[in-house]
Amino acid sequence: MPEPIRKQETDVEPVRRSGLNSIERTVLEGEVVDVLRCIYDPEIPVNIYDLGLIYEVAVDESADARIVMTLTSPMCPVAEELPLEVEEKVRLIPSLKNVTVELTWDPPFSIDRMSDEVKLLLGLL
Repeated sequence: MPEPIRKQETDVEPVRRSGLNSIERTVLEGEVVDVLRCIYDPEIPVNIYDLGLIYEVAVDESADARIVMTLTSPMCPVAEELPLEVEEKVRLIPSLKNVTVELTWDPPFSIDRMSDEVKLLLGLL
């Protein structure tokens, strides 16, 4: 019977990854976008992603998500609720550890950020 292979002092331990690689981050960012496409602006029957309210979606190596968004107007009646809804729904993605939603007014919302489908739907094309 052959003798079992034993670890030698010169054997090198495999390097263990400490975080997500770029492909894993890209997949998670896509999952975040999918969730954002299920959240609708209450005044306009369009999801907030295609409406152009989302400026940035990023997932880092630690599986922390960062979303930078705006609203159609500083006087938006859901200015407090919509960012909270975004955070709550994105937090449901099991692979994410933390979710941060930042509200910005710079640059201000513009119809130029809307997808062509939304512009067509709203009669802007």
